[in-house]
This record gives sequence, C-alpha cells and structure tokens, in this order.
Amino acid sequence: MAVRYKMIVCVCNNVSDRKIRQAVDSGMSSMSELRENLGIATCCGKCHSCAKSVLRECLDNRAPAALRHVQALVFQQNIQTA
Repeated sequence: MAVRYKMIVCVCNNVSDRKIRQAVDSGMSSMSELRENLGIATCCGKCHSCAKSVLRECLDNRAPAALRHVQALVFQQNIQTA
C-alpha cells in the first residue's frame, strides 16, 4: 500500500493537496471555486500553478477512461496548433 504524504500547496492559507482533493470530491471543479472556498491564490499567488496542477490531476482521475483519452487528444491538438 502506497503512503501518501500531505503536501502544503498554499502556505499563506495552509491548504494541502488533500484539502484540494476533498474539495474536488465535494463537487468543486474550478480554480475560482477553490479560491472562494479555500482561499487558494488569494494572498501572494505563488501557489496558483501547483494548485491548478492538483486540481487538474483530481479531475482527470475522476473522468472515465474514454473521456480522458478524448481530453488527451484535444490537448495534443491544441499544443500542435499553438
């Protein structure tokens, strides 16, 4: 069994990756919702990119496998056209 360590994402508001995962499990799905409810990126803003990565990972893990495949294809197409 893998042990998950708690990582503090937002030092200013003491928000961990676990809190973000719990927030996603409770229905939050955007940075603006995390900002409103957890205070993510409301002080210095240095946590924004890390919090966004944790949010994206959580949302990707919740999506069915077929949907993740489609999202990956769209993401790849966006990179190639940019």
